Amino acid sequence: MLLDHRTYICRPGTLKKHLALYEAYGKVPQTKHLGQPVAFLTTESGNVNTYVHIWAYADAADRATKRAAMQADPDWIAYLEKSAEAGYLEFQENRLMLPVGFMPPPVRAGG
Repeated sequence: MLLDHRTYICRPGTLKKHLALYEAYGKVPQTKHLGQPVAFLTTESGNVNTYVHIWAYADAADRATKRAAMQADPDWIAYLEKSAEAGYLEFQENRLMLPVGFMPPPVRAGG
């Protein structure tokens, strides 16, 4: 299993607007291609303009295939354009992570 841990920081005061934009335009095309995330979280302490989502893949090839299909989806492209126009995001970081052998794999939301 390969986990894609993605961290985003929004401009102050825009996190709720950004998440509403994602819910309206990005969630459906993204989950159509990637399935449900393991987690989609906002920060309670620390930088409160931060949110994180984590996606699970069988391996790097599975991730590449699914993300390529998503990047070619006109609905996803339209969402990315709306997000860029809104300008809410300041920072993005993703880390590909592997579970350690002595822990059970994470349970996927809805699964």
